[in-house]
Amino acid sequence: MTALLPSASSYGDRRLSSSSLQLAHQIAALAAEKVATDIVILDMRDVVSYTDHFVICTGRNPRQTQAIADAIHERLKRDRVLPQRIEGHRQGDWILLDYLDAVAHVFTPEARGYYRLESLWGQVPSETYAAG
Repeated sequence: MTALLPSASSYGDRRLSSSSLQLAHQIAALAAEKVATDIVILDMRDVVSYTDHFVICTGRNPRQTQAIADAIHERLKRDRVLPQRIEGHRQGDWILLDYLDAVAHVFTPEARGYYRLESLWGQVPSETYAAG
C-alpha cells in the first residue's frame, strides 16, 4: 500500500491538527490503541528540515505493525489528513507514514533494534508517550 496523496498540511489546512506536536500525539495515541509498545516522540525541528517530529513505536510482529499503521492511516484519513507517502507496509518490519509535519515509524522489535533511530538522533529532545 503506497499513498501518493498530499497531506492536508501540504495544503495549509491545519484545522484538524493545529500543531505538529498535536499530530504527533494523535499518531502516538492511535498506535497505543493498537497496543504498540515503546512509543517515543522525537522533536526533530532543530536537526532536519523535512519534518517536525518522529513518532517511533514497536509492534510484536509484521502483522501487528501493519495493523498499527492501518489504524493510524484510516483514522487520520477520516480527518482528511493524508500521508505524503507510506513505505514498507508489505514487508511490515519498518513501516513509515510521512505526514510531513510528523513521520510515524512502526517497527518490529528486530528492525527497531537494528536501525536504532533513537540512538541515531539521541541528541534531540524526546518524550516517551504514555497513554491515558
